[in-house]
Amino acid sequence: MLTITRKLEFDAGHRIPDHKSQCRNLHGHRYTVEITLVGKVIEAEGNSDNGMIMDFSDVKTLAKQHLVDVWDHAFLVYEKDVAVRDFLASLPDHKTVVIDRIPTVENLARIAFEILKAAFTDHFGTGLHLHKLVLHETPNCWAEVSDD
Repeated sequence: MLTITRKLEFDAGHRIPDHKSQCRNLHGHRYTVEITLVGKVIEAEGNSDNGMIMDFSDVKTLAKQHLVDVWDHAFLVYEKDVAVRDFLASLPDHKTVVIDRIPTVENLARIAFEILKAAFTDHFGTGLHLHKLVLHETPNCWAEVSDD
């Protein structure tokens, strides 16, 4: 199997409402997302993508459009975290992303995988698809989701 991986970064805030330690407080992270794609190498003479699974700049463009730009400098809040949702709603033009799960790195990785899986579905007729997504919450802590 041949894969390619593109890494991107974004900043976002969150909180884990029921957590026993400091993570229950509002805080933020510099997230790193690694997007691994699998597919056949494009073999089309004269095509800009010839010899590639997908051009890394196109991977970046799609990832930014569907995930990174949406979550960057946003507060990722659980839909049932009413106190924080109400507070964020009181801030004019605040960038808030409401999600259906507690925003742990595990859940955020699963959501990101779902979003990007749809974005990278076979654009070239080569079987291109999202194989794995790694979301680093810190340099030492991350979650991985794969299609295995």
